Amino acid sequence: MSDRTRSRLADAVPANTRRAYTRQWEQWEQWCASTGRTALPATAESLAEYVTMLADDNLSPSSVEQAMAAIRTAHRAAGYAGQPDTTAAQMILRTARRERSASGRGARQAPPITVDILRRMIEICDPGTASGLRDRVLLVVGFALMGRRSEIAALRLDDVVETEDGLLITIRQSKTDQDAAGRTVAIPPGQHADTDPVRLVRAWRRLLSEHDITEGPLLRRVDQHQYIHDAGLSGTAINEAVRRLAIRAELPGAETYTAHSLRSGAATAAYRAGAPVSTIARHGRWSPSSPVVLGYIRAVDQWTDNALTGVGL
Repeated sequence: MSDRTRSRLADAVPANTRRAYTRQWEQWEQWCASTGRTALPATAESLAEYVTMLADDNLSPSSVEQAMAAIRTAHRAAGYAGQPDTTAAQMILRTARRERSASGRGARQAPPITVDILRRMIEICDPGTASGLRDRVLLVVGFALMGRRSEIAALRLDDVVETEDGLLITIRQSKTDQDAAGRTVAIPPGQHADTDPVRLVRAWRRLLSEHDITEGPLLRRVDQHQYIHDAGLSGTAINEAVRRLAIRAELPGAETYTAHSLRSGAATAAYRAGAPVSTIARHGRWSPSSPVVLGYIRAVDQWTDNALTGVGL
């Protein structure tokens, strides 16, 4: 097999997944070495013990699943088809989930950023500074796009095109588009100047142009001296920015807000405004039957379609 072929095979797996799997595999190898076990091929007993250890260390169930996926992938790559046997490990993980839920440590989703909360966060971003304007663009475009943090981070200036009707934003690749076919998302103008994605992007472009920046990442690092750097923001930096702005806006539970709060909040707001589930799923690049979208819908319906509505308590 040529180096070019090997390279393309490696690139078929998203970079984030490769990094995560590499880290998980290294941790598995280190544990095996420290306990006198064989990493490859792994026995069902070793994997079961490893999952027990991870659960006892309070690792989230999703992280444990990722660890098992990384180990399975490494076995397939090494030619060990059908190995390792994960039956016992999965049963242990199921028990650990129940224990976690019973102890009050169950999965907690980041709270959604509603339109009212978005406005509160926008208010503390000074549009007269580069960092303040950049943060406004991050919040409003991220919300309007229903974007994943990886999608927001990947946006480049030429991915955002202003038309008579609004913005056309190209998502080159996303979690549900690993073949990078690309999707174009239409963003209409906002009703209020402070939260109008068209005006904000136009103002941000104008500022970048004044600094001779006409290509490259849309969202960039801005230092304490308001110098705009060439480097774009990473997904982690976008997460941290949302949390930082939530704290500055003095939102209740501000530390729990993440970039996902923009995505879930926009989907929730759209459903409240009457948008069909299929339209929301298409706009946010979810599968039409995604349990995630249906979860947002149920969160709204539990109040709008409540058995006690009109009872008169």
